[in-house]
Amino acid sequence: MPHVPAAPATCLVSDGATTPATTPTSDDFRRLLALVRAATDARIDLVQLREKQLRPRVLYELAARAAEITRATPTRLLVNDRADVARAAGADGVHLSTRSLDARAVRRTFGEEFLIGVSAHGLEEARAARDGGADFALFGPVFDTPSKRQYGAPVGLKRLAEVARALAPFPVLAIGGVTRENAPRVLQAGARGVAAIRLFSEPETLGGLVAEIKRGAQANPT
Repeated sequence: MPHVPAAPATCLVSDGATTPATTPTSDDFRRLLALVRAATDARIDLVQLREKQLRPRVLYELAARAAEITRATPTRLLVNDRADVARAAGADGVHLSTRSLDARAVRRTFGEEFLIGVSAHGLEEARAARDGGADFALFGPVFDTPSKRQYGAPVGLKRLAEVARALAPFPVLAIGGVTRENAPRVLQAGARGVAAIRLFSEPETLGGLVAEIKRGAQANPT
């Protein structure tokens, strides 16, 4: 998969704290752009704008400004669910949920160079993402986390390992409750990388975290 960075990939997911009242002059809008800039400085591989409540025009403005920051850097920018907004804003691609259009339809519409990630909570969903032309899957929740409790009980490391092994070399990134302490364990289980909201939420810690994750992977290759 040429789109997906070499292991261990890091994926920052925004926290979705914006609202329909958010505008380009709002503090939460500016905070997100500052986080994107910190992510590029830290060489985070992927940034997913998961701001589901934004009005479409404001989402476009956020994605367009974020794309200006990530352009000409190694960081790739994804917009949650809205492939049309991602393309119009100059982002690299889209991240699809289980309720989105399927990856095959997005690939057919937006072409081979458009980066497509898909959320998956089981082997069949992950396999469907792969077979539909997605570039990678975020699989989880691996551990308990408030933002993923709506998807049921954590899948655990054993299930992560089974899915990663069954779909290899298709990239499976672990999401859900990933922390500084357990990140090495998900990589040892076979995940291609880690995705997180809280782990990557503080701009000042991003550089050290990314370096630590990459050092840990080198010290404990899968």
